[in-house]
Amino acid sequence: MNKRHHSFCILLFIVPLFLLSQNRLRDHGVEIGVLKPGALNAITDVPGAQVGHSTLIKGDNVRTGVTAILPHPGNIFQEKVPAAIYVGNGFGKLAGYTQVRELGNLETPIILTNTLSVPTAVNAVIGYTLNQPGNENVRSVNAVVGETNDGYLNDIRGRHIKEEHVLEAIENAKSGPVAEGNVGAGTGTVCFGFKGGMGTSSRVLPKKLGGYTVGVMVQTNFGGVLQIAGVEVDKKLDRYSEVLKYSADGSCMMVVLTDAPLDSRNLERLAKRAMLGLSRTGGIASNGSGDYVIAVSTAKACRIPYQSENPTQTMTTLRNNAMTPLFLATIEATEEAILNSLFAGETMIGRDGHKIEALPKQQVLKMLKEAEKMD
Repeated sequence: MNKRHHSFCILLFIVPLFLLSQNRLRDHGVEIGVLKPGALNAITDVPGAQVGHSTLIKGDNVRTGVTAILPHPGNIFQEKVPAAIYVGNGFGKLAGYTQVRELGNLETPIILTNTLSVPTAVNAVIGYTLNQPGNENVRSVNAVVGETNDGYLNDIRGRHIKEEHVLEAIENAKSGPVAEGNVGAGTGTVCFGFKGGMGTSSRVLPKKLGGYTVGVMVQTNFGGVLQIAGVEVDKKLDRYSEVLKYSADGSCMMVVLTDAPLDSRNLERLAKRAMLGLSRTGGIASNGSGDYVIAVSTAKACRIPYQSENPTQTMTTLRNNAMTPLFLATIEATEEAILNSLFAGETMIGRDGHKIEALPKQQVLKMLKEAEKMD
């Protein structure tokens, strides 16, 4: 990658961080659910979690990018983590699903991008993994790559994402505040007919319930009838019939990380609850929607070594009857992450002059105030 392009991407990454405090639902006094968020109200509240973006905006027609989510900063292939994937609606091109379902673990960063860039991202992740110190003898890599179709605003057929952009997202991955809205894999996405994008949120359980953290990251590109904190926004904006005018099809990628010690079976149960969070925003998982949830436990006690002389492994995991608070945390964090993506999204003009307006926040905030949903 040439130096000029690298600088351009860094600039786009820094600007949303500067605006972060101005573009989130909770900053306006609207609290979703009953559980408290973490310090950052982001997926990076989960210890060890890292997020990186690579944003690609060129000329009039290129509006796309890559987002990388790492469950821990070490060699993920050598220290695999328990994982599960739940398919809400399967109109999508998620790579790596079958091995995660079969073995119950994740061995690479999670990559999100656009639909036609999945093969490129898979190849980049394979190269990244093979080149990590300690992986010199690795002969098989299960790259997990999810997508949504940003083809309305982006020249998706041009396949502008290259391996260097995927590697840049991984290299950019860090803990701390997470950029939202028109960045990374969310650069060209559309949600409820408004500008969508990347969004994140977290919840921390009370100490008496374990004190575990659940963090969610979403790539929103789907439709339905929007509601926020129970307020029927689309109806009040007289957009109720819009669901019949614009396509409600699309996709939502949801990534759930938690430091709770869970096996793949209970992670799949956790993943299912993210779909309930999507439905609370008015999403309908339409026929053409690819709604996938990737759930991972980052607990060190649950990590799975690539090689061991011991044929057995013992790990401590939560019982089934301890799962309910985590279910609630996942639902709330998913709902708020989706709404944060809308609040952070900014009006964008893209391919062939197509324009997607940002959510009319002032009108929406007025509705929420009238409904007594704001502090």
